[in-house]
Formats: sequence, C-alpha cells, structure tokens
Amino acid sequence: MLSLVSDRAKALIQLAEQGLECLSMPDFFHVVHEIIKSYSLALGRRVRQAQKELKEAKEALARLQGLPQADHDAPEAKALVDARQAEVTRWEEAHSTYRGHLETLSLTLHPFRISDAAPQTSAQVESQLRTAVEAIEAFAHCHPLPTRSDAMHKVRKPLPALAALVDFWWRGVQQDWEPCVLSPHWRRWVEACLLPMVYGERQGARTRCRRRQATMQGAWEEVRTAFDQHAITQRLAPQVLAHGKAGATDRVNALQRTSSAVEGRHGSLSQMHHHHRGLPKRRDKVWTVLPNFDCRAADGTTPASRFFRQTFPDLFETVLSHIEALPQPRRRKHQVALSH
Repeated sequence: MLSLVSDRAKALIQLAEQGLECLSMPDFFHVVHEIIKSYSLALGRRVRQAQKELKEAKEALARLQGLPQADHDAPEAKALVDARQAEVTRWEEAHSTYRGHLETLSLTLHPFRISDAAPQTSAQVESQLRTAVEAIEAFAHCHPLPTRSDAMHKVRKPLPALAALVDFWWRGVQQDWEPCVLSPHWRRWVEACLLPMVYGERQGARTRCRRRQATMQGAWEEVRTAFDQHAITQRLAPQVLAHGKAGATDRVNALQRTSSAVEGRHGSLSQMHHHHRGLPKRRDKVWTVLPNFDCRAADGTTPASRFFRQTFPDLFETVLSHIEALPQPRRRKHQVALSH
C-alpha cells in the first residue's frame, strides 16, 4: 500500500490520487511550521526583552553601590530588579509551556499512544490533534501574543487527512500479515508487543530531542519487557523471531509523516528564488545524486542501496578519486624573482 506525503499543491494531489492511485497525505512538517511561524518569534522576542530589562536593572543597582544616595534609591532599584526577575520567570515558563504544546502535537501522530504504547485509530488521533491545536490557541490568548486566525485555520484544515494515515497504516499491517493466517492470540501479540516494540526502537533512534526521547523511553521500556516475557516470544526460534522483527521493521519504516524540509521541491524553489535566472543543468544531477547515494539511514544504508538491493562505492571517495592534483596558487612577480 502506497501513500504520497506532500504539500497541498493540486498537481501533487492529482499525481497521488489519479497517477499513483494512492493516499495523498498532507505534510506534517507544514502544520508544525505554520504554528512556529505564528508564535515562536513573538514569544522568543518577549523572553529576550525581559532578559535585557533584567540585565539593565541589575546594572543600575550595581552602579548605586558607594554613591551618597544609595540608601535612598537602593530599595526602589531592588524592587525593580525583583519585578524584572519575575517577568523573566513568567516568560521563560510560558516558553516552556509552549514547547510542551508543540511536543504534545508531535507525539500525537503515531499509530501507538506514546504514554502506554496502546494502538490507536484515526478518530482518536484526530481528536487529540484538535485538542493540542486548541491548547496552543488558548495559550496564545492567555498571553499577549499576536492573533493568527488565518494561520490556525490552515493548521486545522489538514488534521483529518493527517489522522487518516493511522488507519491506512493499520490496513497495511493487516495486508502484510493476512497470508500468515494468524490466530487471534498471535494477532494480539503482533499488535500489542511486536509492532510497538519495533516502532519504539525506531522512533527513539530517529528523535534528536532529548526531552522527547525521555518521554518515549519510559513507555517503550515497558513494551520491551512485556515483549521479552510474552509466552510466544519465548517459544519462537531465534531465526523465526528475527524474521518477524524484520517484517515489522519494514512496516514501521513505511510510515512517513513528513517529507524532507530542505530537499526536493522546496530546495529547488529556494535556489530558483535566489538565482532568478534558472539553475545550471548539472546542479539538478548533483541534487539527484546526493540524497540517493550519500544520505544514510540509521542502519547505514542509502536510498539507492535499498532500492537496487546492492551496495555502491562511497560517494565522497568516488568523487575524490576523479580529482587530479590541484593547480598551484598564483605567485606575484617579486616573489618569483626572490625565489630565483
């Protein structure tokens, strides 16, 4: 089962629905990015302004030391420092709360709940996504942040299509395991132990945020323990268990929530805006080679090696082997004369 993750360009939607006849899913990156554009800059500006005012108040208090009017002006200066410190604390806590809302939104779009690794449906995910977006809007209203009604409308609009990915992924799971004719007991083991265990390991390796890793780690450790102690896991031969893990890994890798934020269409458009007069033809070839032969997954494989099922020489070493000796730098005439 195929799905195409892209922005909402009509040509890309038509390509998925009519050309490839597959699910066209919105890019989750654009949803989160729209929220960040709306509030992150304004919130960061308030934090920096509060820190600057606190620094100035402390410097003013320090300048009063040793002055004749210090006894008279010091209490007022100290009160100003306390007020500025409270303002800094307020905005830093607000920034932390805002980051927590973004983290909740990011951790929601998964086929398993991050809190307890329980399977979830598209309806449950959509409800949680809407709740997370509403919490961000309520946060913006409670703080003097600019109102972004149009931007938040763009955020809410693709939520049903985003949530549809979860049921689509579960249909793929059923299609993969249908030839095996599993009993209900074995299906529960696959859905409640094997898949969440593999999914947790994969997401933990892909997540760079330490706080999100810590959030995931607790739930996945419990799943790992339940998987190791399950009767089916202990009865299976090592080679059979390895085969099952490999199949689960393929299904987990098939879940794509977002396309690349810098490669492909976005990178090409960005370069065209900078150059104005088009791009050299050779650059398109370079952009085709780099992501396919040099970008590596967690297991060290490249997209080209996974697609063609064979290994390729290292790209950097291949390019370096075709570079001849570099020419010597040009020397000025008086340096040439002195050397002779």
